[in-house]
Amino acid sequence: MTQRAAPAAQLLLINPNTSEATTALMAQLARQRLPAQVELLGATAQEGAPLITDEASLAIAVRQVVQMGERFAQQRAAAGERTPAVIVIGAFGNPGLAQLCARVSLPVLGLGAAAMRAGARGGRRFGIATITPGLEASIAQSVAELGLSGQFSGTRIPPGVPQALAADPVLLRERLALAVEQCIALDGAQAVVIGGGPLAQAAQEIAPLFAQPVISAVDAAVEEALGLLGF
Repeated sequence: MTQRAAPAAQLLLINPNTSEATTALMAQLARQRLPAQVELLGATAQEGAPLITDEASLAIAVRQVVQMGERFAQQRAAAGERTPAVIVIGAFGNPGLAQLCARVSLPVLGLGAAAMRAGARGGRRFGIATITPGLEASIAQSVAELGLSGQFSGTRIPPGVPQALAADPVLLRERLALAVEQCIALDGAQAVVIGGGPLAQAAQEIAPLFAQPVISAVDAAVEEALGLLGF
């Protein structure tokens, strides 16, 4: 029997919401961009909401992220694991990013922060299209904390209940495409970030409709993680 080669690195993708389907979707999209030498591990929150739509659910997600990230680091230490690893927080609000960075020695990336950095690359003016009006203020705060407010054209949120949009892939693509168009035509965005891990599939599907870059947060985080892992 052929033995499977040991991974050269690990990536832990933490889903701070309780949807196993969302974890599976983000993991599937991440694997498309990962080399075979990188082992992808997924973890799903056991408490909270199936979709993070407001500040209250974001606060619950912080505790879950810290618990899952610390557990991963402790298990690696107990096993004597020495391969490089990175933790990616799979939510656009980057819940628990600062707290987890302070508790583990592994590099930790936030999905939203990575996507915003990608959107702003090269000095571009970038906008954000998402479906969660309850997080608009925290998105602007995240942009400011990254020092990118001068390049930020604003957030566009299409009409519709977030949970209903997320459950209807066709409608989701249609509404997000409208928001992207508004970011570009009305706000002057040179790139548009799709704000949310659960929206990453839609981001990939609508990107070919526009001449300007439309950025999937999962793709941006994986790209940044691979750089930290030396790939």
